[in-house]
Amino acid sequence: MSLFDYADTERAAPDGPLVRVRLVVAYDGTDFHGFAAQPAVPTIAGQLTAGLERVLGHSVEIVGAGRTDRGVHAWGQVVSFDASRAALTRVGLVALGRGLNQLCGPDIVVREVDEVPGEFSARFSARSRRYRYTIINRPVADPFLRRYAWWIPGPLSTRSMQAAGDALIGEHDFSSFCRRPRGPLRAEVSLVRRVLDTGWSQPEDGLLLYEIEASSFCHQMVRSIVGTLVAMGAGDRRPGDMLSILHSRDRSAAAQIAPPHGLCLWKVQY
Repeated sequence: MSLFDYADTERAAPDGPLVRVRLVVAYDGTDFHGFAAQPAVPTIAGQLTAGLERVLGHSVEIVGAGRTDRGVHAWGQVVSFDASRAALTRVGLVALGRGLNQLCGPDIVVREVDEVPGEFSARFSARSRRYRYTIINRPVADPFLRRYAWWIPGPLSTRSMQAAGDALIGEHDFSSFCRRPRGPLRAEVSLVRRVLDTGWSQPEDGLLLYEIEASSFCHQMVRSIVGTLVAMGAGDRRPGDMLSILHSRDRSAAAQIAPPHGLCLWKVQY
């Protein structure tokens, strides 16, 4: 039985006192249908849950700091869950991390594991999330980065992209950059977010890194922002249009969304 098949196996609930555990997880999201668990398809949460239940011997419900989409990666995803004190004492924190890495690696790797206070939540205790988007801006693609970077052969102006990105800092309604949730409460969902930091760097020739940190993000927000910034860097849009795009609150005002494989959940602050 594979770990994916094992995810559908029911386990008994944990007995006795519970312990809250925090994991810092990195993963290559290429072959997964996003973070959130879904039936009949491999997901990050599904694989982690199956691995934890196999090691601990009881059912587990995990909470993630960010619900990354299909094909999106992570270096600093944070996960919290409750484990039976007896099971955790039997296994040990170090062996728990080692066992998860043996079951889920190398696509999913636990970088840190520790016990935290019971009120800690990977999602609700987070103060901010930082995402990184990688672009290869060279005439020739890099086959070793094809799973993790968006290749753009034409020239891009980082000065224009930086100037446009600066307009995003602060609290705004990001309806122009977010996919609005579906359902009866669709119109009532707020897409107001506070961006704390944003900027471009170029660690080497032709390699562009965009980082953005916010208290929280709405669906497809970062990829839509990157796509619009790239359009401005390519000269297809003017950097000065960023504020008018924001204020329009119109999804069609933004440029084409950037592909998922360049995006990585880099760090979560608590």
